[in-house]
Amino acid sequence: MWRVVYIAPNGSLAESLRKLLSNEGFLVSVRQVGMGEGSSCPYEVLVPQSEAREAYEAINGYLTSRSGRPTTPAKE
Repeated sequence: MWRVVYIAPNGSLAESLRKLLSNEGFLVSVRQVGMGEGSSCPYEVLVPQSEAREAYEAINGYLTSRSGRPTTPAKE
């Protein structure tokens, strides 16, 4: 079972997160959601449910280091 751990506002951020998680050893899937042209629409970042907490923590650390603010967890 896959779990959404982050909804990226664009394809660029989704791809950055996919690379980050892959480099950390996670199995990652990214899929476009909603309407939009190319990378300007939202994308879900998914990992296996058993890895969701650890993947979310990795994403949170990455985004916090970029912005200085923690992220809000995706609803379960």
